[in-house]
Amino acid sequence: MSDIALVSRLPRIQQALADAGLDGWIFAVFQQNDPVALDLLALGGRNLVTRRCYYLIPRQGEPRKLVHTLEEGMLDHLPGAKTQYLRWQEHRAGLAGLVSGCRRLAAQYSPGNELPAVSRLDAGTAELLVACGVELVSSADLVQAFAAVWSPEQLESHRRANTRLHEIVKEAFARVASALRAGEPIDERAVQVFLLESFERSAMWSEGDPIVGVNAHAADPHYETLAEGSAPIGRGDFLLIDLWAKEKTPEAIYGDITWCGVCAAAPTARHQEIWSIAAAARDAGIALVQERWPAREIRGFEVDDATRGVIDAAGYGKYFFHRTGHSIGTKDHGQGANMDNLETHDTRRLLPMTGFSIEPGIYLPGEFGVRTEINIALTATVAEVTGGEPQRELLRLLA
Repeated sequence: MSDIALVSRLPRIQQALADAGLDGWIFAVFQQNDPVALDLLALGGRNLVTRRCYYLIPRQGEPRKLVHTLEEGMLDHLPGAKTQYLRWQEHRAGLAGLVSGCRRLAAQYSPGNELPAVSRLDAGTAELLVACGVELVSSADLVQAFAAVWSPEQLESHRRANTRLHEIVKEAFARVASALRAGEPIDERAVQVFLLESFERSAMWSEGDPIVGVNAHAADPHYETLAEGSAPIGRGDFLLIDLWAKEKTPEAIYGDITWCGVCAAAPTARHQEIWSIAAAARDAGIALVQERWPAREIRGFEVDDATRGVIDAAGYGKYFFHRTGHSIGTKDHGQGANMDNLETHDTRRLLPMTGFSIEPGIYLPGEFGVRTEINIALTATVAEVTGGEPQRELLRLLA
């Protein structure tokens, strides 16, 4: 987010603080400790945040800054009065002065570390603030409202990225099918390189390399496809491809999808069984969101319950060992609510103009793993599955 974007949002942030009964929102930045602050304060491209700096947005009036003398210009791109410190004693006095008159402050803090993506304030700084008479309140709802909501232009960038990802993943499976029919060798790494080259040709970029997993490698949700140890792909194999990317502009939004196929004319009964359960779980999550949006409130954990319940009922609950989905933003894992009642209990409400993945999986150690991933964008009126129709059947590469 640019400094201009923050300035334009200050009245809405201050209104949100008033509505929540908060006296302000404090940002405590040291190195790369808080992605939320780096984003909202437009510090993400600055590598020299080597001294503690603070920014406080009060419920009323002008923001306040506290910066180290060595980096006294660190927050000059933002509005507000500036105080400097050099010695540690001045730091403590300056922090007390910064929060003077503020009793209840929002911070990147989550009680009991329930939401680790928000829980960025270190314990020592929290102690200093409490010693100043401050009551700390989680900024989780503020973060989602001001760091996870997309603009109309960002929504369009997400739609474009996701549409292109659907084209690329089908092209990748077709590349594997062509090699198999021709009797040419092909392995996981070769497919990954094809995907990365496709990103580049499409003027897209990813913060991480796509996952290409065959058979037992597909049973590892975070399998790293590397040149060393890359498995060959042969007839009869099960193949999973997970890819995420965005357009090459800072404010563009990611797309993130996973498709699966079999290197055969038809899946085995086992492949089909596991695929059908995972797809039904995905569809249950989609149905919950689409049936309730926008008329009824939806919270992240409820979407996880809807998908996980299908897999639990089928007897494979212990093989689905990650959350159902994550927020999507300018980074693949965004700042909004996650679809999670497993790793965390995410009680945040889903908001208009945000997006997230639904990606249930069943991972059978030593055999294969299935994951089917789609993205949903919430507009004011509809819960839109972006990029195209969800995968309905396992791809049959030799049909």
